[in-house]
Amino acid sequence: MISRILATSLGKSTKSILLLGPRQTGKSTLIKSLKPELSINLADEEVFLKHTQDFDLLRSLVERKKSKSIFIDEVQRLPGILNTVQALIDENPKLKFYLTGSSARKLKKGGANLLPGRVINYSMGTLTLRELNYKISKDDLLYGFLPGVYVEKDKDLKKDILTSYSANYVNEEIKAEALVKNLPSFTRFLNLSPNLVGTFVDYSKFAQRAMISRHQVPRYFEIFEDTLIASRIFPDSELIEKYDLIKHPKFYFFDVGVLNGLEGSFDHLSNRKGLLAEQLVYQQMVHSASALRKKIIINSLRTRGGAEIDFWIGLDSKKIGLEIKSSNQLIDDDVRHLVQFKKTEPEAQFFLFHFGHEEIKKNGIWCLPVGIGFKELGL
Repeated sequence: MISRILATSLGKSTKSILLLGPRQTGKSTLIKSLKPELSINLADEEVFLKHTQDFDLLRSLVERKKSKSIFIDEVQRLPGILNTVQALIDENPKLKFYLTGSSARKLKKGGANLLPGRVINYSMGTLTLRELNYKISKDDLLYGFLPGVYVEKDKDLKKDILTSYSANYVNEEIKAEALVKNLPSFTRFLNLSPNLVGTFVDYSKFAQRAMISRHQVPRYFEIFEDTLIASRIFPDSELIEKYDLIKHPKFYFFDVGVLNGLEGSFDHLSNRKGLLAEQLVYQQMVHSASALRKKIIINSLRTRGGAEIDFWIGLDSKKIGLEIKSSNQLIDDDVRHLVQFKKTEPEAQFFLFHFGHEEIKKNGIWCLPVGIGFKELGL
């Protein structure tokens, strides 16, 4: 059993909780470990149908069992149930609800009452390096950090799980979520999306390549974001004019293993290792900051002249420039752009994270193994 950082926060909270995150990230396991007195799993079709047919069933169960802590899993399947949750909390503020879901989109589209002032929102991602004592291996670039995949020893089974996850959840459910008039168009977008990871996405060029409408591209990205599968990062608005930055967004999935499952590729090909390393570091920053309840803003940083570092980060009150290298064979050119931006952004910190074992300083830039680097960032 791997202890999750969020467990302490959720257990100590006196307010009810709405915990959102992609499937199989461990939300249900975490809430069950807090031992709620009443559990309602809306993913169970029989349970779901009972609650759709009887809107007073939740109230009846709470009152009959005199439950003080109630767990409702996959709440996005029945957004209307949140109105009853609000009424119950208003009548008895001592009640504590644990609500989990895997789609903010379904809640929004279902007109869900998100219970402002009554519920604290949390998000949960994959396992973080902090939860794993900062241990990392090259296999993590292949199989990622979904808890069930991470603890599995059989590598062939890891591949099967990730391939099925990508086919059944990402492919079918996200298509179902899309509710697009042109499903073939969205399917082409979905199939090509893994190729976009770590790149600057020109919507017009991508639309031509995928044979879809230019205006549909940002909408399709929003579907990914609302279903918690992937996200975009943009340049820091304060630096766009200063450095003449490229404004196109960069794109990442929520887990490197899921990315490999979508691509159907689980190897260390030299032309993929760099982007997998970048994907891994990105997701770890997002999920760790979320678990620690730290505010993080991750931006892209590339000038039209070609100077680029992978991530420009706002973490707490600090600005951090970060470059990622999959190799531990570092040369001076690897830190050239970090050194360049350090001269013009003297208040910021600059690092290179690599997948070796040694801490090296090159031209005033600390080059740190990924695990040590995340400790340095406090993530």
